Amino acid sequence: MTTDSDTLRRAAEAVADGDLVVYPTETVYGLGGDALDPDAVERVFDLKGRERSNPLSLGVPSVDAALRHTKPTEFAISFARAFLPGPVTVVVERGDAVPDALTAGRDRVGIRVPDQPVARDLLRETGPLTATSANVSGRGSVTSLDDLGDRIREGVAVLIDDGETPGTESTVVDPEARTIHRRGAMAGAIEAWLDDPPV
Repeated sequence: MTTDSDTLRRAAEAVADGDLVVYPTETVYGLGGDALDPDAVERVFDLKGRERSNPLSLGVPSVDAALRHTKPTEFAISFARAFLPGPVTVVVERGDAVPDALTAGRDRVGIRVPDQPVARDLLRETGPLTATSANVSGRGSVTSLDDLGDRIREGVAVLIDDGETPGTESTVVDPEARTIHRRGAMAGAIEAWLDDPPV
């Protein structure tokens, strides 16, 4: 399935207006709002029914784009370049433009660079988006828009359909702390890299 440029344009316009969109990734479908706009971030929490103490990740189209909004160490950058784009969330120090709403007031933020062409095309158009699954908190992640719940479906401006997604969750890792917060895709390779970094 191919996503037409008109759909991406409408999604980018919706994000610019402060609205939310649903977009595909290489793991599950994501719920996206402007990650640098506290009001849009709050709307994501509201729609998901998610605890404000549970931070959201920052979706960007490339590691270089992530560097404009974060302050990672050289070691963390080396790790990110080894595993991104890919189903990995890399936790680093946030930049000044990243709102407290996204990180639950913490000084660190998770970076996602999806290994999914449609997602990256969208992110190039919109700038950073919230990277969180398109489901109500506590319910299963969505791998097809057919499975999208009514609450999410009715709460977003644009749905970007790119067929079935694989469904494996990303691995969440803080490379500086050598800590894997959530095991998911590529966890074994990540552990091996952290145990013996090639840098």
